[in-house]
Amino acid sequence: MPLYLKSRLRIPARLCPAPTRSVLLFAIGYFTLAAFSSSPSASAKSGTPATSPPGAASLSSPSETKTAASFAAFIDALWPDAKAAGVSRETFDAAFAGVQLEQGVIERTTKQAEFERSIRDYLASAVSEREVEQGRALAAKWKDTLDAIERRFGVDRFILLSLWGLESGYGAGVGGKDVIASLASLAFIDFRGGLFREELIDALVILEEGHVARASMKGSWAGAMGQAQFMPSSFLKYATSFDGSARKDIWAKPQDVLASIANFLKMSGWRADLPSSFEVTLPESFAYMPAQASFFEWKRRGVSRADGRPLPEIGEGLLFFPVGWKGPVFLITENFFVLKNYNTSDAYALAASLLAERIAGSSGIHASWPSPVQGLDHDQRLEAQSLLHRLGLYQDKLDGHLGPALREATRRFQAQNGLVADGFPTPELLQKLRAAH
Repeated sequence: MPLYLKSRLRIPARLCPAPTRSVLLFAIGYFTLAAFSSSPSASAKSGTPATSPPGAASLSSPSETKTAASFAAFIDALWPDAKAAGVSRETFDAAFAGVQLEQGVIERTTKQAEFERSIRDYLASAVSEREVEQGRALAAKWKDTLDAIERRFGVDRFILLSLWGLESGYGAGVGGKDVIASLASLAFIDFRGGLFREELIDALVILEEGHVARASMKGSWAGAMGQAQFMPSSFLKYATSFDGSARKDIWAKPQDVLASIANFLKMSGWRADLPSSFEVTLPESFAYMPAQASFFEWKRRGVSRADGRPLPEIGEGLLFFPVGWKGPVFLITENFFVLKNYNTSDAYALAASLLAERIAGSSGIHASWPSPVQGLDHDQRLEAQSLLHRLGLYQDKLDGHLGPALREATRRFQAQNGLVADGFPTPELLQKLRAAH
């Protein structure tokens, strides 16, 4: 079974509704950064703390007044469901005191892409020397805590530090948006169906349980909260108090942040005996198919780790070419797809893996990145998906996203047509697909 399907079967629940939080939409060497597809840590760091009671600019025109009245009625209509979830009237009223419709949040749902950024540039930023050195310093500072978390959850300390760094810059930026106001605004416009209404009720439950003060409930524009950037539903499922106290504080307590991330990964199927990915070197005259095999088989086929370390004794790995066979090559494991349940982007999962390795002491990527990268844009990927679907090679969603299913379909078409089967769609491949029809 493909590794990404194994991960899908094992996931107990989403961390957050992709792509409503800070998801990097990585595709064929480029990914779009805008609206709800900005850098996870940058999204939090760029938030400006709200002043006084949370709310938007004052509403004055007749249409705005009508909208304000409708929003107030919407809030009132939430009470029965909030009460059924165990929220008291006192908590409910305090949560919505001064809350107004956040037009800025609503605008974020319709923004178009602003620019594209290469994966090489993204990794250079996400896995910078500053991030690495800070991660190493925190590994030393929180050694005893990390020791205990590793024993309890069976999750590698360096991946915990890496996710902490990517999500909030190790706690430097949790986002300055008022979570209740943001979620209420998104729920009011019915963004993503009823998803944000459910998240809003869960946020009220968090306040009722006393995990955070109302004024401190800050996060991203889409409601991702604290240093771990959990959505409220994920907080209720996975947030953990390191010391066993009733209050779970992912806003101000690094111990709870690290324990909560570890709990999420464990519940998502993290395997303690596997890395998430590692760079490899392929032999001359390498047979690119099949792309998934046991590590024993990879060793037999002449594949070796770029850092000279031995391949894992057990488990399977899938070849991953972020920008095609001319660039760095990785073997990714089940744990790579567990990371994608934290953030759906391949680029994010690779950054998390590489940052963890660097914090642990590795020297980084050995191979060079090709320049320029000849990939496809969103519309071209959508066309490729459609053409591959008509050939019976692609059975997933037609969304223009370069995910595991499109990579696998691309590999199969490449192998059938005498191309290097690296799973990386290129203009050449698209031309061959068009000719096949």
